[in-house]
Amino acid sequence: MRVGFLTKAIAGFPRSISSVLVIGIALGTALPIQAAAESNPPDAQTDLTHLSIEELLSVEVYSASKFTQKTTEAPSAVTIITAADIKAYGYRTLADVLRSVRGMDVAYDRTYSYLGVRGSGRSGDYNSRVLLLLDGYRLNDPVYDQASIGSESLVDVDLIDRIEIVRGPGSSIYGSNAVLGVISITTKRGNDIDGLEASGELASFGTDKERLSYGKRYENGAELLLSASRYRSRGQDLFFPEYDTPITNNGIARNLDGDRYDSFFGKLAYAGFTLTGGYSSRDKAVPTAFYSTLFNDPHTEFSDGSAFVDLAYYGGLDQRWDISAHVFRGSYSFDGIYPYAVALNKDETWGAWWGTEVKLVGRLQKHKVVVGAEYQDNFRQDQINFDIAPYALYLDDRRNSTRTGVYVQDEISLSRSVRLNAGLRFDDYSTVGGTLNPRLGLIWNPVAATTLKLLYGTAFRAPNAYELYYAAAGTSKANPDLDPEEITTYEFVIEHQVLPNFRLTADAYFNRISNNINLITDPVDGLQVFTNAGEVDARGIELEAERQWDGGTRLRTSYAWQISSEHETGATLVNSPRHLAKFNFSAPVWGDILRAGAELQYASSRKTLAGGTVGGHLLANLTLLSEKLTPGMTLSASIYNLFDKRYADPGGEEHLPIDAIQQDGRNYRLKLNYRF
Repeated sequence: MRVGFLTKAIAGFPRSISSVLVIGIALGTALPIQAAAESNPPDAQTDLTHLSIEELLSVEVYSASKFTQKTTEAPSAVTIITAADIKAYGYRTLADVLRSVRGMDVAYDRTYSYLGVRGSGRSGDYNSRVLLLLDGYRLNDPVYDQASIGSESLVDVDLIDRIEIVRGPGSSIYGSNAVLGVISITTKRGNDIDGLEASGELASFGTDKERLSYGKRYENGAELLLSASRYRSRGQDLFFPEYDTPITNNGIARNLDGDRYDSFFGKLAYAGFTLTGGYSSRDKAVPTAFYSTLFNDPHTEFSDGSAFVDLAYYGGLDQRWDISAHVFRGSYSFDGIYPYAVALNKDETWGAWWGTEVKLVGRLQKHKVVVGAEYQDNFRQDQINFDIAPYALYLDDRRNSTRTGVYVQDEISLSRSVRLNAGLRFDDYSTVGGTLNPRLGLIWNPVAATTLKLLYGTAFRAPNAYELYYAAAGTSKANPDLDPEEITTYEFVIEHQVLPNFRLTADAYFNRISNNINLITDPVDGLQVFTNAGEVDARGIELEAERQWDGGTRLRTSYAWQISSEHETGATLVNSPRHLAKFNFSAPVWGDILRAGAELQYASSRKTLAGGTVGGHLLANLTLLSEKLTPGMTLSASIYNLFDKRYADPGGEEHLPIDAIQQDGRNYRLKLNYRF
C-alpha cells in the first residue's frame, strides 16, 4: 500500500467537504438520525434475508427508476442479491457475486476482472459499459470509466446489504456508461453491525484477510458505520506456453501473482443527511507481460487508489413531493511499472472530480414523476508516461472536462393492470457534445400472478480520457476524434408466480450497439489505437426459476442463450459464450447449526483474440456456514472449483502473444466472524 495516498486524497478534497467528513465521523456517536439519504430511502431497507418468493415479488427496488417501486413494476428485469446470499455462497468479491447472476460472466486476466453482460464483455474495457453505484455514488472514474469489481473494488463485500442488478440501457436517468446495465450496491447500516465485529480469513495461495467494523444505532437515533479491511495474497506461479523457452524461465512467471489491498469505509447520518466516505489502495503484481514487457520480470506491478466523499439529503417538501440532493468529491490514481529491455517505463494517472445532483419525485394522481439535474466537473484527468532511468518523457497529457445532464421520467397508471414508464435525458459533454436518450416501458398484469414487460431504450458511453488522449512513443497513439458508443435495446420480459414460493422469469432481448470503441493495432504503423469500429448485434433468451421451501431451503437456477456478433460479418465476438447456466442451492443440513450453499456455473466455449477458442467449463463451489455454534460467532468454510477443473479465459490485445490466461484450480477459504 502507498501510505501517502489517503493523506493525498483527503488533502485534495475541498476544505469544507473534508472538514465535514473528519468532524462528522469524530462526532458520529453523538448525532441523531431520522431518515436515510437518497441512495437508502427508508422503504428500500427491507430485510430480505428471510423473505419468501411471494414477498420478494413485492419488494421495492430503487435503481430502476430512481424511486422506489415493486420489482414487478420496474421498467427492466431486476435481480437482487442479498447479504444472506453473499454469506451462504462464500462470495469474496463483487466479481464472485456477478458471476452467479443470469446472463453474466466474468473473465480474469490475473490483474483485473472483466464483466460480460449478455454476450458482450471485452478484456481491457475496464467494465466501462456498465454503471456501478455505491449508495447512489457513481464509482466509474472519468479517466478509464473503470467499474472495479475485483479486489480493487472500493467496498468490502462484507459491508454490502444488497445489490440491485438492473439490465438494459439506463442512460435515460443515469447518463453515460449505463449501456448494458446498472449495478447498484446498498451498504449496511450501523444497526446491522450493532457493535464491534472482527473478521479473519485464511485461504489458498498464501492469502489472508482481516476486517474490523464498528456500527451502532443509539437511543437518540444516531447511526454510524466504520470499517477497515486488509488483504494479502502471495498468489501462485503460472505457466504460459507462449514463453516456454529457457531464456524466459521456461514459460513460468514466478512470484508475479501477488495481490494486496487496504480499504476504509464510513457512513454517518443525521436528520435526513447521510455522509459517506471511503478509500482503497491496491497493488497487484502482473504475470502476463503486459504490452510486450519482459516476461517474468519482478518489477511489473499495477497500483490503483480510490477515495470519495458523498453528502446526501433525502426529505419531503409536502405530501406529494420529495426532494433529494447530493454533492460528491472523488479521486482515482493509477501507477503502472513496465520493464523493457532498454528501460523501466512508468504510467502515472490521476483523476479528480466533484459534482452534484438534485432530484424531485412527485406523486400526482395517476402519475409518479421524477425530474432531476446532474453536473460533474472532472477538473483533473492527467496521464503521464516516462522512462524512469534514463529519464525520457513520452506523454504528459493534462486535461479537464465537464458533463451536464437533465432528465424527466413519468410512471403513468393507465389502468389497474397497465402502467407506462417513460423517461428522457439530455447529456452534454465538453468533449463530444450532446446526446438524447429515451426509455419506454409498458407493463401489464393480465392476472395477479403474471407480469408482462415490453421495453425499449437507448443509451450511450462517452469516450473517456484514456481512449481519447493516451499515446506512448512506439506503442500507442491518441484518437481525439472518437464518437460516443450508442445502443438501442428491445426487450420482452415475463414474470410468473407459479406458487406462493415459486417464481419463473423469461426474458428475450435484442441489442444494436453502434460506434463501438475498440482497441486495435493499426496495420499502417503498428501502433495501438482506439477506434469506432462498426456495429454489434446481440440477441438472446434468459430463463430463471426461483423456489423456496419451508425450513429455509432456497433454489435459484438460470439458463442464458446469447449471440453477440459483428453486424456486417456475423463473426462472433471475442470472449462471448453462447450458453451460460447457473445453479444456486442453499439448505440447512444440521438444524440451525449448519447450512450448505452449493453452486454450479457453466460457460460454453469462447473465441480468443488470435482466432482460437477456450473450451467450455463447469465449475462447482461449496460453502458450509454456521451462525449458531456460539453466540456472536459465524464460521464458514468454502471450496472453490471443487472438481479442480482446468480452464482459461481469453486475453486481450494488451496480453499478446498470450492468447488464453490460466485460471485458478481447486482452492479453499476459512472465515471467522465474531461480533462483540
